[in-house]
Amino acid sequence: MFSWVKQEQGGRNKEGEMYQTVTEGLQSLYSKKLLPLEETYLFHDFHSPALEPADFHSKPMVLLVGQYSTGKTTFIRYLLEQDFPGMRIGPEPTTDGFIAVMYGDSEGVVPGNALVVDPKKPFRKLNAFGNSFLNRFICSQMPNQVLQSISIIDTPGILSGEKQRISRGYDFAEVLRWFGERVDRIILLFDAHKLDISDEFSEAIRALKGQDDKIRVVLNKADQVDTQQLMRVYGALMWSLGKVINTPEVVRVYLGSFWAKPLQNTESRRLFEAESQDLFRDIQSLPRNAALRKLNDLIKRARLAKVHAYIISYLKKEMPSLFGRDKKKEELIARLPEIYCILQREHHISPGDFPNVTKMQDMLQHYDFSKFPSLKTKLIESVDKMLSSKIAGLMAMIREEESKAPPAMVSGGAFEGAQDGGPFGRGYGEGVSAGADAADEWIVNRDKHRYDEIFYTLMPVNGKVSGVNAKKEMMNSRLPNTVLGKIWKLADCDQDGSLDDQEFALAQHLIKVKLEGYELPARLPPHLVPPAHRKDPDNDENALYNHGED
Repeated sequence: MFSWVKQEQGGRNKEGEMYQTVTEGLQSLYSKKLLPLEETYLFHDFHSPALEPADFHSKPMVLLVGQYSTGKTTFIRYLLEQDFPGMRIGPEPTTDGFIAVMYGDSEGVVPGNALVVDPKKPFRKLNAFGNSFLNRFICSQMPNQVLQSISIIDTPGILSGEKQRISRGYDFAEVLRWFGERVDRIILLFDAHKLDISDEFSEAIRALKGQDDKIRVVLNKADQVDTQQLMRVYGALMWSLGKVINTPEVVRVYLGSFWAKPLQNTESRRLFEAESQDLFRDIQSLPRNAALRKLNDLIKRARLAKVHAYIISYLKKEMPSLFGRDKKKEELIARLPEIYCILQREHHISPGDFPNVTKMQDMLQHYDFSKFPSLKTKLIESVDKMLSSKIAGLMAMIREEESKAPPAMVSGGAFEGAQDGGPFGRGYGEGVSAGADAADEWIVNRDKHRYDEIFYTLMPVNGKVSGVNAKKEMMNSRLPNTVLGKIWKLADCDQDGSLDDQEFALAQHLIKVKLEGYELPARLPPHLVPPAHRKDPDNDENALYNHGED
C-alpha cells in the first residue's frame, strides 16, 4: 500500500500497524509514540493536556476573538444566515461566555458541565478550568448546512480595564491558548471605530503565540467610513497589530461589513466584495486542509515534548543526591536561559522549539527537581522515528485520500451566494465576462470606432496589420511582454501572424481589461470571438477560437 507499511499477514506491518485513514494513523501514533513521552516528563502539567480521540475526529473549528461590539456574534449569524440558540446581539457587551456553535439534528443548548463529559466532543479537558468557566461555556447545536463542515467558537467580548479581568473568575488567556492549539482558524475582529487594543486583548493575542499561521484579521464595519478614512484606519490597525503580534510577516487583514444589511458607504463596494470572497475561500478550504493541520500540530507538539524532556532530565541530572537541593534548585531556575543554550548545542535544537523561559521558570518553582525522571533514550528515539518515517507515511496517505475522495468545501448559508450568485456572483459581467449575456451584440463593438482609428494609422495591407506594426501600438500600454504575448495569442484567431480590424479591436479590448485590473482568460470565451471569425456552430472543432498559453 505504502512503502512504510510492509505488508504481512492481514495487510499489517511487523509492528501490527495498519491505518485505514489519516485520522486513525494520527491517533495511533500519538497514543503509542508521543503520549508515553508526555506522561513520563509531566508535559501535561507544564504545557497542554493530553489529546482525546475527539480531538482527532472533530470537524475543523473557527475561533472568533475581539473586543465587545466588534460584530463577532453577528459575523456567525451572517455566515449561518439564521439565529442560533443562545445568541444575543447588541451594542453593549452581550456574549458573556464561550459558545461552541456546532451541528445537531435539532436545536438546543448543552451546558458546559455536561459538555466536558461527552466523549464525542473535543472539550473534555476544559474541566481543568473549573466551574467558573464551565458555567460560562455552552454548546449551541442546530441543523445548518455550514455546520456540517465546520464548528464556530464565539468568545466573550474583551473590555479594557483591570475589573473585567478580575471578574471573570477563570484564566481567560489560558482558555484562549487551549482553544488556539486545537482550532483550525483564528479570526481577530476589529471595529473600524475601535482600533485600540486593550491590555486584556493584548494578553489574549499573546496567548495565541505559536499559532501565527492560523490567525486572520477582519476589519469589520469598514463601510461606516469613507475611502480616505478607511486608508487611515487600516494604517492605524497595522501599527497597533505590529506592537502586539511580533512576527516579521504582515498579518492578512480582510476589510468589509459582515452582516446582511445595506452598505452605508458604497465607494469601496468592489473592494469589500473581493475581500469577503477571499475570506470565504479561506474558510471553505478548512475541511480540505484539516488532516494536514492536525498533522502539523502533532509535529509541533512532538518537538516541544522532546525539548521538554531534555529540560526536565537535565535539571534532574544537575541536582545533588543529598544536601543543598533547595539552593541548587534556585540556581538552576536562575540559569535556565543558559541551560537552554547548552541543550541547543548538545542536541542540535532550534531556539524556536524551546518554551517561554519566563513562564517555565515560574512553573518550575512548584516542583521537586529530585523527583524528575532521568533521560530515557528509548522514548526519545521512538518520537524521532515517528517524526522521520511515520509522519512521511501519513503525508502520503493524505495525498491518497484527497485524490480518491476530496473533502467537500464548506457550503450553505452565506457561502451559497458566494459560490453561485448568478448575476451577483464574483466577476459576473466584469472584465472578460462583460457582454457574455448579450447574445446579439459583440461587446468590443462599443469602442470599435476608436480602435479602428488607431488601426488605419498602422498602414494595414490587404485589410491586416503586421505583427511588427501591431506590436508598436500594443507596447504603448506598458504591459509586460509576457502579458502582451498572451493577448496576441488570444486575439490572433486565425493564427496567421497579423491582425484584421476585428482582431485588432479584440486585442485593444483585452488590453483595456487587463489595465482595469482584471485577469485574462486562458482561453478566449465564445462571446469575445470576433463575428467574422465565428464558424459554423454545428462544427464542434471550429465552434470556438480558444487559444491558451503554450
